[in-house]
Amino acid sequence: MRAWILEEQAKIEERPLRLVEVPTPYPQDDEVRIRTLVCGVCRTDIHIAEGDLPLKKSPVILGHEIVGFVDEVGKNVERFSVGDKAGVYWLHSACGQCKYCLSQRENYCPEIKCTGWDLDGGYAEYMTIPAKYALPLNDVQLKPAEIAPLMCPGIAGYAAFKLTGAQEGDKLGLYGFGPTAYYVLRVAQSRGIETYVSTRSAKNIESAKRAGANWAADVAKEKMPCKLDSAIIFPPAGNLAEPVLSQLEKGGILVMAPVSASPIVIERYSENLWGRDIRTLYNLNRSDAEEFFEIVDQLELKVGVSLFPFEELQDVLILAKQGKLEQPNAVIEVADR
Repeated sequence: MRAWILEEQAKIEERPLRLVEVPTPYPQDDEVRIRTLVCGVCRTDIHIAEGDLPLKKSPVILGHEIVGFVDEVGKNVERFSVGDKAGVYWLHSACGQCKYCLSQRENYCPEIKCTGWDLDGGYAEYMTIPAKYALPLNDVQLKPAEIAPLMCPGIAGYAAFKLTGAQEGDKLGLYGFGPTAYYVLRVAQSRGIETYVSTRSAKNIESAKRAGANWAADVAKEKMPCKLDSAIIFPPAGNLAEPVLSQLEKGGILVMAPVSASPIVIERYSENLWGRDIRTLYNLNRSDAEEFFEIVDQLELKVGVSLFPFEELQDVLILAKQGKLEQPNAVIEVADR
């Protein structure tokens, strides 16, 4: 099969990936093999390629926003049949036996395996995964290219939203407004939660307003109009933590969503942190993914997607890094089935 492989990390402009022929994988007894239709392009792929995250295996096939169909099943698999539409996201597998897995918190499992990092991902014509970690998509009405971005920013946004504990009538602040924040906004709206967006980008301010935010502006230039019950910070800006905490009501929850951040300093503990919580989004688990995909068709998600040929992956990664994509999400078309 054809696959883009990464053997040595380098700046994405140096084109470290190679399109090669590799052996087609075959599923183990508890696995399914998925024929990849599309795979979304994520900045985490760039972080792995460039060395911001360590290389777990070499060569590795990146990509963790996968939509395809099952073309072969292991002999013990009952969850899928050949021909079913299926998706794969960041969580590839976990041990299933530790205290975290046994309490449905496999995102904390010390043996967690991540798609496109620990194990080969979706920038290939085929990939395998334990059947219990693949997502059934037969009932999802969106097109494969529309589903792919939901596999990472969609699920991650829903997981961050859950951590806020926000309830109907609450006021939720979103700091930064890319695709992930958009998905959070749509979920919050569906549950009667007011949303207040702060972003430096004039374009994103307008996008947030069009999406129905109750308020959208740059808090560096315009004061937040009210106190918040909870908030999510999306950019890796630790310096935002204390100002956002100061905007929360007592009992409020701040969720840090980035995978890394600049230093967080709390200078006024009693005024800004005491009586409030900070939580962090750490990987994803199956309940996040399954719950989110139960409601995606109801949310009428309308985030732009640019579809590119499989052969143009490296060009697309460069465009994504440089912020030159015409649409918020890029998706690679691997096969047309």
